[in-house]
Amino acid sequence: MTAMNLMSHSSIFLLPSIPSDYRPSLTYALVVLNQGLPSFSPLLWQHAQLRLCADGGANRIYDEMPRLFPTESAFDVRNRYKPDVIKGDMDSIRSEVLDFYSNLGTKTVDESHDQDTTDLHKCITFVLDFFQNQDKSKDLCILVAGALGGRFDHEVGNINVLYRFSTVRIILLSDDSIIHLLPKTHHHEINIQSSVEGPHCGLIPIGTPSGKTSTTGLQWDLSDTEMKFGGLVSTSNLVKGEKVTVRSDTDLLWTISIKKP
Repeated sequence: MTAMNLMSHSSIFLLPSIPSDYRPSLTYALVVLNQGLPSFSPLLWQHAQLRLCADGGANRIYDEMPRLFPTESAFDVRNRYKPDVIKGDMDSIRSEVLDFYSNLGTKTVDESHDQDTTDLHKCITFVLDFFQNQDKSKDLCILVAGALGGRFDHEVGNINVLYRFSTVRIILLSDDSIIHLLPKTHHHEINIQSSVEGPHCGLIPIGTPSGKTSTTGLQWDLSDTEMKFGGLVSTSNLVKGEKVTVRSDTDLLWTISIKKP
């Protein structure tokens, strides 16, 4: 592996603080979808420099964020966790939620004219344009809360966004799981944050079979192994230590479980 071909990954955003000298040093954006809000959402909010709600995701922030702070007034929590932008086709957000955040200064972008892309897709394009103008797009990582669970077609649509923006770091999150893409253009080094994630994990070829995949650091490592639907898929694997490496001739999904507090 040459340094030029190596892509490093870490779920350090699940920790309360990120050391200033930690590498790679990433700029985080947060997109909240209209599914259950993960219990660690305040951490994601803290690390993000831009926070968007995809349409009905604003309902989740409004309704569910106060429940994570039961000793505080809901009004105070809602004022503190104000999204920067609400974007989508605006068919799910409740009118009182839209009015509340608009009065606090949240920007709203109605894209109901575009029915060919999902609300997540719309939010990703907004984030990319925003950070492109600030020259920070190179080290950008987009965290997507509420991306898993609920309707299966929505989950598939979210996974498809990973492939449509395969050169962008996008991480799908729920209370139970992390999913992100490992592009075939790189070898991959995944630094395991064992205090908050694992040990259950998987490598999944979606769309295209993998002719050869090799790994280190797993309970059941792969060695130039073929993976495809209808054949072998590396699900229900386990991480053994603090680092996993992956090489493959096709794009793969990496998934790992999130530990309950």
